[in-house]
Amino acid sequence: MSSDNVVHVIDDDEAIRQSLSFLLRSAGIAARAYESGDVFLDALPSVPGGCVVTDVRMPGMSGLELLLRIRHLKLDLPVIVITGHGDVPLAVEAMKHGAADFIEKPFDDEVLLSAVRAALSKVVADHERHEMRNAIGEKLAALSNRERQVLEGLIAGNANKVIAYDLGISPRTVEIYRANVMTKMGAKSLSELVRMALIGGVLGSGTAPAPKS
Repeated sequence: MSSDNVVHVIDDDEAIRQSLSFLLRSAGIAARAYESGDVFLDALPSVPGGCVVTDVRMPGMSGLELLLRIRHLKLDLPVIVITGHGDVPLAVEAMKHGAADFIEKPFDDEVLLSAVRAALSKVVADHERHEMRNAIGEKLAALSNRERQVLEGLIAGNANKVIAYDLGISPRTVEIYRANVMTKMGAKSLSELVRMALIGGVLGSGTAPAPKS
């Protein structure tokens, strides 16, 4: 687990804050405690990444309101809400608005730790995917217009001679462009090139960076 990932415990009950923080730290997970959602938001943007564990029902800003603020600010922080007896409808509402999980009191320590580990693992995986997408996007942007056209032909499953006919160039020239694309993209096989194109948005979304002319 990344050392940058911290569990932000938000609860108006000091005993619960201390108990949850102790549990997390005992499990080797970094934790910070805040007595309210307002205090947590006031600490931005110095708050490190990770996830939030918050009571859904608190005086002032509720856990649900905090979740909505986090989503509005587009913070990459999964939110786990803790609910008391009778608060399940609030928890369901929180899940509808993007909460990662909810846990009912009283809960087993391992249930909470499991939910936290899952949330933190998702943060790490999302971060790695984001970095990979950016790296592939930069490679796609470095392709010339013709290289991009050949790439699109390849991922469409077209043979070199078909791509050559469509572009009005020779099959040999397509082979040269194909080799250039593989080198620039750092792909060792056509299947790897297709996977990179999918991640980069060449297929489906059309959100890949515009090629150089």
